[in-house]
Formats: sequence, structure tokens, C-alpha cells
Amino acid sequence: MVRAAVLPAVGAPLEITEIELPEPGPGQVRVRLAAAGVCHSDLSLSNGTMRVPVPAVLGHEGAGTVVSVGAGVTGVAPGDSVVLNWAPSCGSCPPCVAGEVWLCDNALAGTAGVHARTADGTELHPGLNVGAFAEETVVAAHCVLPLPEGIPLTDAALLGCAVLTGYGAVHHAARVREGESVAVFGVGGVGLAVLQSARIAGAGTVVAVDVSPEKEALARAAGATEYVVASDTTARAIRKLTGGRGADVAVECVGRAATIRTAWDSTRRGGRTTVVGIGGKDQAVTFNALELFHWGRTLSGCVYGNSDPAEDLPVLAGHIGAGRFDLGTLVTERIGLDAIPAAFENMLAGRGGRALVIF
Repeated sequence: MVRAAVLPAVGAPLEITEIELPEPGPGQVRVRLAAAGVCHSDLSLSNGTMRVPVPAVLGHEGAGTVVSVGAGVTGVAPGDSVVLNWAPSCGSCPPCVAGEVWLCDNALAGTAGVHARTADGTELHPGLNVGAFAEETVVAAHCVLPLPEGIPLTDAALLGCAVLTGYGAVHHAARVREGESVAVFGVGGVGLAVLQSARIAGAGTVVAVDVSPEKEALARAAGATEYVVASDTTARAIRKLTGGRGADVAVECVGRAATIRTAWDSTRRGGRTTVVGIGGKDQAVTFNALELFHWGRTLSGCVYGNSDPAEDLPVLAGHIGAGRFDLGTLVTERIGLDAIPAAFENMLAGRGGRALVIF
């Protein structure tokens, strides 16, 4: 039996309880978690913004050590340090064949399976494939990636979602070029990763936008050259900071209709707005046909940073090893399993960056 954070039903409070994990079957790996990041997507799963079979063990951003492997597993062995990959690609569906592995049709197929059981025999599903809010987990072998040497195992948990998403949003989705101005909306874990990635890309003016004035120091440490407290005049403030034109690129990490609209309004004519934040289906963004023509802006979505984890993880390891990317600056709180509900409340209130559960 291991301790885990279980979502008994959509909208219900998380329950910290003991669960029973099976031994790894063919093609499976058992991992002892070192750490798991508390991501806004976990909150979205708990409140029903995103759908997940319940009851479920939440948590999708984690890293740990391989305990045992099932038959046929050759990529990792007991004792190996690994990062969990919540959206593995199947390699054979149309998006995968086209090279768009982040859009894999079968990436979340594992969430429908039975992951573990509670003491009374209740079947549990793995939230977003991996069930990382637990002392140990059993996952499909393609849900683990070997951790490159030199990266602390606890901080490596952030690579599984926030860092790959933020890095990919800049380098793959928005394709930020050297000298371009970038506006980043939302200074949470992903937003902080976007700021560091914009700095790596050689961006010029980098404006961080958040509702909280207390996050300015955090944003500037991550690479922001300017800071704007969100208000009705945000778009005007960003235009003023970018020579009156607007940002070349805006990256929205919040997932709210009003913020997406403001990000769009903050970009220059012909600029690019990339939406990373996951919003509810009731968050409708409207545009008129004339402004679409006149401004010539591009609005695009972004899934998992449009990243291929197998290719991007070694690149990120190089940036981390060279000191260009600091994983520690994303973490504003290190907590235990029991404090995850409080971390959810902090996210709702817009406080802090990334909370990291240390096992």
C-alpha cells in the first residue's frame, strides 16, 4: 500500500488515502516518486474543466526512480532515474505519422484503464495516464523518459509538464526569434518557464503580466524585463513598452477568454498570439471579421508546448547544465502530499509559482 491523493468524484475534495498498486505487467514500469508538481491542469481535472474518469489518482508532472519493470521492457531498468511523460505518442496515428506527436490520437488512452484500488477494492483510474500524486505509480513504459545526468531528481519533476510546455510554446508554437518582443500572460509555473525560454531564444523586451504585484520579483528573476499588473489598460501598457506597436509575440498561460482577448490586443499588426492556458468551454472569445483582416495577427493553440519530449528533453538538459535554465526558480513552495488541496487554493487565488510535492 502507498499513500496517494485521490479524486473520488468531479468537484469533490481530494482524499489522501492508501491505495494498492499492482505489480507491473508486460510493458509496464513501477516508479517510486521523488517529487510531483502541482499543475493547474490537475485543478482543471478536479473541477470538471477537463474530463477524467473518476475516481482517479491525480498528478501528471513527476519524476522518480524505477522500482521494477514488467516483461518486455528494455528502455529502463530498476534504479534508473526517470521523468514521467503524461502524453506519450503512439507513433502510428495520423498526427504521429505527420510528426505532430503532441496531438497523438491515443495519448490519453491509458486514463480509461484501472490503475490501482483503494483498501475497500474501489477501482481507481490514473489521472492523465500517470497518477503522480502518489508515493509510487505503475505506468506504461512509454510514459517514462530516462533523466539526463546532472539534473536534480526532485526538480526534474517540472520537466514533465511546465518546462516542456513553456519551452515548446516559445520555441515550437510561437517560434520566437532573436530580438523579438514577447508578452507573457500569467506568472505561474508555465509562465515562468515561458519567460526563461524567451530569454534563451534571445528575445528583446519581455513583458510579464499577472494580476498579482507580488510576482514581479519572481518574473524578473525568470527573464522579464518589464512587469505589468493586469488591468483594463494592459494592452495599452504593453504597446507603450514596445515602441507603440505591440508585442511581436504574446503567450497566454491563463486560459480565460478575457486574458486571451487582451493578449491578442497586445500584439502588433502581424504579430502572433499563442494560447497555452486551458480554459473551460464556456470561455468564448469573439472577434469581428474586419479586425481579423486589418490586424493580420495569428492566433494559435498550443498542446504540451507542441513538444516531442524524447527530442526536447536532451536539449533542455543542455540548457539546464549550462545554467541557461534554472528549474529552481519555478518552485515557490515545497510541500507534502497532504498540502495539495491548499496548493489548489493558492492557484485559484493566483499566488506563487509552482508547488512541488516532495516524497
